[in-house]
Amino acid sequence: MDHADHVRLLEGGIVTRGGTWGDFGSGRGAFTMAIAELIGPEGMIYSVDKNQAALQEQARAVKRRFSDQQPKIHYIHGDYRRWLPLPALDGAVMANSLHFYEDKRAILKSIHGYLNPHGRLILVEYNTDLGNSWVPFPISYDGWQVLADQSGFERTSLLARVPSSFLGEIYSALSYKIAARDK
Repeated sequence: MDHADHVRLLEGGIVTRGGTWGDFGSGRGAFTMAIAELIGPEGMIYSVDKNQAALQEQARAVKRRFSDQQPKIHYIHGDYRRWLPLPALDGAVMANSLHFYEDKRAILKSIHGYLNPHGRLILVEYNTDLGNSWVPFPISYDGWQVLADQSGFERTSLLARVPSSFLGEIYSALSYKIAARDK
């Protein structure tokens, strides 16, 4: 996959410029840069990863890609499974990060808590339920629809699919937070 694929996977869920977004498990920043392109310099991104070296590499890659106008990004060295001091987010992206954890509900509860009422979650994941040693706990789109509903999200929809030589296909899906008063 390349940058155009990353943007294509997110663009149906990020339809307006600006806003405050989180990229959870951002790694070297492939999807952070896609978010930055879609929300523009008006927006703010909180890029969260537990690998400090990956965040530093990400910061350098962002400077190279956006040499003309730098996006606003806060790099947060931390584990998103634990509470982080973040503002209410308009949206969150979890791209190829949820599949590392068997207990997805606990993680989704944390992400749900970071989102403002009716905030959006974009999941990017391998479209299979069969893992391996590199991707231990993927979740197919069908499985995601069920889990999202059970985890306080609604209106889940498929955004895009990209072929992958590794596990066949990657998809992106958009889900909206169910606000407490809506439950």
